[in-house]
Amino acid sequence: MKINRRQFLKALPAAALLALTACGSGQQEAPATTDALVLDHAYPLDYARQFTADVYTDGSVLLTIAESGDKFLVRPEGAAELSVLPEGTVELRQPLENIYLVSSSIMDYFIHLDALDSIALSGTRADGWYLDEAKAAMEAGEITYAGKYSAPDYECILAAHCSLAIENTMIYHTPEVKEQLEHFGVPVLVERSSYESGPLARMEWIKFIGLLLGRAEEAERVFSEKIARIEPVLQQEPTGKTVAFFSVTGNNLITVRKGGDYVAQMIGMAGGSYVFADLTDNGNSLSTMNLPQETFYAQARDADVLIYNSTIEGVVDTREQLVKKCAMLADFKAVQSGDCWCTSKSFFQQSMALPDLIVDMNRVFTEGDPAPEELTLLQKIS
Repeated sequence: MKINRRQFLKALPAAALLALTACGSGQQEAPATTDALVLDHAYPLDYARQFTADVYTDGSVLLTIAESGDKFLVRPEGAAELSVLPEGTVELRQPLENIYLVSSSIMDYFIHLDALDSIALSGTRADGWYLDEAKAAMEAGEITYAGKYSAPDYECILAAHCSLAIENTMIYHTPEVKEQLEHFGVPVLVERSSYESGPLARMEWIKFIGLLLGRAEEAERVFSEKIARIEPVLQQEPTGKTVAFFSVTGNNLITVRKGGDYVAQMIGMAGGSYVFADLTDNGNSLSTMNLPQETFYAQARDADVLIYNSTIEGVVDTREQLVKKCAMLADFKAVQSGDCWCTSKSFFQQSMALPDLIVDMNRVFTEGDPAPEELTLLQKIS
């Protein structure tokens, strides 16, 4: 008998229960149980403040997310069953497979941990990925598009036997989706890497994914290598170069990062001085602000370096294209001197490439006109 979508979704939980009952109908040895976990140590974090991790003697890890207080107890494969699970805690069993990854900024951590095979479903279509590995996996059918955060394809998710959905805080705008996924037995983890105050704290979320997947040592190694890449830059004296990082919106406003934002911090780490360092929180949690052109002109006209953020309105290749977006830019010191640069489209998806951008900016600030092959995430606006 053919059933419609609603009937299919309604029937699935019961069908899954019947399948589990059938699988357990044979003679099987009862799993070992334990009454309590014994805490071994708190997992050390150098920068991240949006999660904590407690490690237990049997290899279990309790991951706690800031603000929400959500707790996920990650149990190693073969660990004894808990007789009582702490209230408000979601148990996750390794190996975690067939993950539905909606938060695009987390994908780069999986790539660096060689763990793409743990992802079966994506909240981003193939043409929305600027990470070659993710795009190739989707084009090869290894990862399937399962709908964006607000409109997931429940049939696809359930048919894939999804063990976990990883979302960002946008899911809180559609709480009914989170509730529906959990109703169908799919745990929902809402990550908060974008709420970290600095670039190194954001990158340290690779350790969160490492703990989640049982690849903590690999995560620590990758993170250490990335930190080592920028240590020589951090030891340098400031260059004195003033810098504006911005984009132009379709309605002729200028979007800039607030003074405490992680991009502003990276400019400082690279030896520059962000011209909008005094811009503070304007009553919301957004990291960006829209400025009238007159305000932007007053503060950025004499900046030594302009860096255009291509992730919002696209890449700018020439100064003519830049001035076409905003005519007053023709008067800017950096436009006249040719010290204008543009980020790659992949910038905000390449979460582990932040040291590359810091090194790129430092080369621009110290060398003036580095060769294109020396740069990773910046390109000259000719």
